[in-house]
Amino acid sequence: MTIQRRDLLASGAAAAVLGGMPRARAQGTAMIRIGVLTDMSGPYRDTTGPGSLVCTQQAAAEMANRGFQVEVLSADHQNKPDVGANIARQWYDQGVDVVVDVPTSSVALAIAGIAREKNKVFLNSGAATSDLTGPACSPNTVHWTYDTYMLAKGTGAAVVKTGGNTWFFLTADYAFGHALQRDVTRFVEQAGGKVLGAARYPFPATTDFSAFLLQAQSSRAKVLGLANASADTVNSIKQAREFGLNKTMKFAALLMGLIDVHALGLDAGQGLLLTEAFYWDLNDRTRAFTERVKPKNGDKPVGMVPAGCYGATLHYLKAVADMGAAAAKASGAEAVARMKAMPTDDDAFGPGSIRQDGRHLHPVYLFEVKTPAESKGPWDYYKVAATTPGEEAFRPLAEGGCPLVRS
Repeated sequence: MTIQRRDLLASGAAAAVLGGMPRARAQGTAMIRIGVLTDMSGPYRDTTGPGSLVCTQQAAAEMANRGFQVEVLSADHQNKPDVGANIARQWYDQGVDVVVDVPTSSVALAIAGIAREKNKVFLNSGAATSDLTGPACSPNTVHWTYDTYMLAKGTGAAVVKTGGNTWFFLTADYAFGHALQRDVTRFVEQAGGKVLGAARYPFPATTDFSAFLLQAQSSRAKVLGLANASADTVNSIKQAREFGLNKTMKFAALLMGLIDVHALGLDAGQGLLLTEAFYWDLNDRTRAFTERVKPKNGDKPVGMVPAGCYGATLHYLKAVADMGAAAAKASGAEAVARMKAMPTDDDAFGPGSIRQDGRHLHPVYLFEVKTPAESKGPWDYYKVAATTPGEEAFRPLAEGGCPLVRS
């Protein structure tokens, strides 16, 4: 097996490096090429980026000696759809079989279209938009880990039930933020709550949220719904506390992960409710997986998005081994069909399955952030508040509007 890391910071660099990619060995051994297209320098770097690359490489290493070789590439899409689309198109044209991760929903939607056009594979873990398994579903795309519907159902309705019945959204102004606000609004209203307003801020150009937070404060809503992610969520919570919003409003972190809680700190984060699909300390299997990747990830655990890159890549490579590398390379749609036909099982997510629309089903957890006194050591941040089976956590198949779904 050959695993090489290439960090490509722009589409020009991607073209230059890919032009020199080695071809399959002279002996005729097939080469499966996997491109991790992620955020290596922006607001999602800490929750995706290097961790997603490490976990993809881990999956490749665990599938060694299966009759084919695996090469893992990486590039930074800079959270720009045009940059991401240009890299993915060049990758696919020059022999990459699979694109993995792709945080930022606008970029992911573009990649899904290109993968279908080129009959390649797209394994999404980082982007949240549920449109990838709805109107934009594709026979070439698998959506692992999480989506806006799951986050909305897992957090929105639960907060209303605790008394948070009026909401104001702070929303990242792109596809992910719009979809998350839309989906949470649905569950808030179904639970009897009301949305009093929203402020959309330019993404990824905003670091000062003060003007938007003042709008939230003046709304007199009980809940500040944070329809953003990663560094933006951490910074907006810190700034909201500086303005004293925590004295009159609950903060609903609609997409927040372990790395974000670490950056925020338990003093500021204690008591937050958040929804995730993976936590390193859930069970023996998640702890074993974490022990394998920690030494390669700066001696720290990964969050759910990198874990999703591991699970999706591992299952794809199992499908390649099952159908043969030549057949998998010849048709991305056939490779995805084989993935759907096989039950999934890995140490990060346990047993699961992939539906017709490409949605991977696995349990989802509502976590409460521990107090400093409850935490027993580094990265011991969560306690499980509720568990939702995969069949209930994600949007019902008939409601998504995916044209692949047959009644």
